[in-house]
Amino acid sequence: MAKLYFKYGAMGSSKSAQALITQFNYEELGMSVWLIKPSIDTRDGADIVRSRIGLMRSAEVITPEQSIIEAYAKAGRHDVIIADEAQFFTPEQIDQLRRIVDEQNIPVLCFGLRTDFRTRLFPGSLRLFELADSITEIKTICDCGAKATVNARIDGDGHIITQGAQVVLGGNDSYIAMCHKCYIRGIREHR
Repeated sequence: MAKLYFKYGAMGSSKSAQALITQFNYEELGMSVWLIKPSIDTRDGADIVRSRIGLMRSAEVITPEQSIIEAYAKAGRHDVIIADEAQFFTPEQIDQLRRIVDEQNIPVLCFGLRTDFRTRLFPGSLRLFELADSITEIKTICDCGAKATVNARIDGDGHIITQGAQVVLGGNDSYIAMCHKCYIRGIREHR
């Protein structure tokens, strides 16, 4: 029986690398993988999933107004769906992934962030927490050695930003994974 999986972690926890390794493992067994990503994620190119360690693959890009069910039907039969940056999918698109699992008996593995830089759930992540059969945290660590749970947005001087748009694309130059204690301390120190 197929399941909907949500594998989440803070920035730098190897989510994209694990998504690509999972794709490789399925393909090595002769299975067909439909790798998808939301159109908002253009950091490495519109249709590229790239990990910090250099793994990369081409993916089908899904826009917010697009039906994933219709896109899947057009893409042809696949044995598994892997979705990177799943936090950026709309709640309706997460519902569609759930329907594919239930109606097509296709496993769907979603990789993404749990929360934004303000520690607020992304709408896509919230829906995944509500619907996923399996939820797994991919762990990473803060500079202090504790488990990182916060995606702190930083400015050019390294100060933590606490206001602004929920989505601002960036990598290590814009975000730091931190434990909550260091996150709060950083905010207080730079007020």
